[in-house]
Amino acid sequence: MAIPQLSPEERQAALEKAKAARIKRAEVRDDLKSGKLTLEKVLDMKEDPIVGRMKVSTLIETLPGYGKAKAEKIMKELQIAESRRLRGLGDRQRAALLERLG
Repeated sequence: MAIPQLSPEERQAALEKAKAARIKRAEVRDDLKSGKLTLEKVLDMKEDPIVGRMKVSTLIETLPGYGKAKAEKIMKELQIAESRRLRGLGDRQRAALLERLG
């Protein structure tokens, strides 16, 4: 699939949209880390087109006391693929995450 040729205005708009998405995901991670948001509330936001694209591994790593190694271990134990995003979590996976981390 070829990348579409964008006009400078379209390209700038796409860059701004991507920047806004990164900022919103960073805000959600910061709020989770500081305790303003709970894991359950973040998982409930999976229908949001921006938050839903966040990787589950990134979400786990955001939690205090969890790093890359612990996140990988938990995801293996719960049988969640490394590439899984919040939007793609099944009900059982969501419940298992909340039971383990929530």
